[in-house]
Amino acid sequence: MSIVVDAMNHLFNFPETLEKISFSSSSSRPHQSDENSTIPAAVDILDTPKEYIFYVDVPGLPKSDIQVTVEDENTLVIKSNGKRKREDGEEEGCKYIRLERKTSQKLLRKFRLPDSCNASTITAKCENGVLTVVVEKLPPPPKAKIVEVKVS
Repeated sequence: MSIVVDAMNHLFNFPETLEKISFSSSSSRPHQSDENSTIPAAVDILDTPKEYIFYVDVPGLPKSDIQVTVEDENTLVIKSNGKRKREDGEEEGCKYIRLERKTSQKLLRKFRLPDSCNASTITAKCENGVLTVVVEKLPPPPKAKIVEVKVS
């Protein structure tokens, strides 16, 4: 599986745009029927001039169960050990006929951030089953000024 992950990292790694964000192998596991399995949450990443914006699908997870952290100064970690609540029948004698939606949804995604990111200003909000994480970019370093000196 690491060969596929390495190929994906290489494919999505654009050197001309500051070592683009790479994808972790922990998010590439196939979906398993195990109740404790980690779900591969869908993520869109938008690169704007001032920030990176991550859109993560987290349907049915309460925002209090979602954790957004930074590890090793440049690894964005999005995880949840939360469980989606089942709607119980209001009347006695109600029972489910079919259960297809998983109630246990462990989520783990990791992204290596470029050096141009300001990890101290990361913000996150969760609305309508979509987690939005905003990572601001640092301003570009000033260009070196070349001063021509005449030699006498």
